[in-house]
Amino acid sequence: MRRRDLLLAGMIFGANAAPFRGEAAAPPRRTENVVLVLIDGLRWQEVFTGADAALLNKESGGVADVEGLRGRFWRETPEARREALMPFLWNTVARQGILYGNRNLGSRMHVTNPHHFSYPGYSEMIMGFFDPRIDSNKKIPNPNLTVLEWLHQKPRYRGKVAAFGAWDVVPYIVNRDRCGFFVNAAFEPVALGKVSDRQALLNELKQGMTHPWNWGPQDAILFHSAREYLKTNRPRVLWMTFGETDEWAHERRYDRYLETARLNDDSLRTLWETLQSLPQYRNRTTLLVGVDHGRGRTPQDWTSHGAKYPGADEVWLAALGPDTPALGERPKSTAITQSQIAATVAAALGEDYRGAVPKAGAPIDEVLSR
Repeated sequence: MRRRDLLLAGMIFGANAAPFRGEAAAPPRRTENVVLVLIDGLRWQEVFTGADAALLNKESGGVADVEGLRGRFWRETPEARREALMPFLWNTVARQGILYGNRNLGSRMHVTNPHHFSYPGYSEMIMGFFDPRIDSNKKIPNPNLTVLEWLHQKPRYRGKVAAFGAWDVVPYIVNRDRCGFFVNAAFEPVALGKVSDRQALLNELKQGMTHPWNWGPQDAILFHSAREYLKTNRPRVLWMTFGETDEWAHERRYDRYLETARLNDDSLRTLWETLQSLPQYRNRTTLLVGVDHGRGRTPQDWTSHGAKYPGADEVWLAALGPDTPALGERPKSTAITQSQIAATVAAALGEDYRGAVPKAGAPIDEVLSR
């Protein structure tokens, strides 16, 4: 009897003992929702050092009111300039989260695709790898599974994934005909789920306004439409893509480029305040903000990007959430890549995307190391 009791006690002790060699079990994730935001073509230079003195003019920057723009965005130090441009990023995210990509501090982040323009960059962000077949911005359905679709296939995320894009190519990047989750892009009305009176008005504005470009509306329309959808339909995973910064840069309008970056930052602040005001999302949501590509580094080529422009592969990433430590901007960090974002989205939710898609980049562990 005594021998049997000893064996039973040993089995119970073994089942409850600490992991071998002193390894502590990983703490459970507190993140239950993820919002991923892409700001098309916003350079790391402006994000980390603010307005560029070489572009605050008519010759290189196409600035209409130089003194007015300088009054809004020029300050004597890079730290003051970047805070004037993106106050939410620097007063909230930098104090409570993490930022990567300030190459002046040795923090390197880059894309893995060789093209350095939008469709390859958007897809790398949500696929986790570069597919050589994706080599243009043509409206061709993405043949690959994205982390959004992969999550949506799981019962706990079914009907809880959504994508909102200003650019009319976004439905092809997520392969709307196959993915199964809600996708809204360009001038399309939101007509699924709960449609509030505010959303109905936004639908009308998309159709009833004159827009500068034929690919989609201004970022503000896109943002408020996505925010209203979030408030009424409560997705657990949301991908949102802004487009104006890239367009104004291509048009050599540095004033509009900076103004849009400032408005995008204000949208991020409003988004975070909205998330923190709703019980489902408060202290349960990780926010990730990044870009699809960089731009040229000089006053001559800052408007452009692509394989032939040095610097167009340089990107950045910001993270804020309950599992993200308050480390601020990371100096001299190990180089990370845009291809790691997809697995990081999944890992924030406790899911192993790279285990299912081995060619995807590994999660950025530091983002979830609190």
